[in-house]
Amino acid sequence: MRLCICFVLLSVIVCASADNPFARGGRFVLDAAGGAWDMLRAYRDMREANHIGADKYFHARGNYDAARRGPGGAWAARVISDARENWQSGLSGRGAEDTRADQEANAWGRNGGDPNRYRPPGLPSKY
Repeated sequence: MRLCICFVLLSVIVCASADNPFARGGRFVLDAAGGAWDMLRAYRDMREANHIGADKYFHARGNYDAARRGPGGAWAARVISDARENWQSGLSGRGAEDTRADQEANAWGRNGGDPNRYRPPGLPSKY
């Protein structure tokens, strides 16, 4: 009986520490949820800062923070950024050049580039 219990406990420990698809899938979902939260936080900060020229910085920062969480965060950042740009390009009237520049900042942050590359002068250090 004791041997059976020890075997079951050992099996549970080995399975829990193994690289199984359920654990990877769960991690992906958690990363994606965290990445979506990072994107929302960057959007809220952008609205709160209300600083001219800071748009690209917040694009890069949101994507950077989300992608640092892992593949799920990078996926969420890409989906949210693409959806926002597709929606915005049809409604804002800013044109293809603004959308291209936003997507460049998105990709820069998502690929690990320093968001401060897009930081405008005078933006408070809080952000």
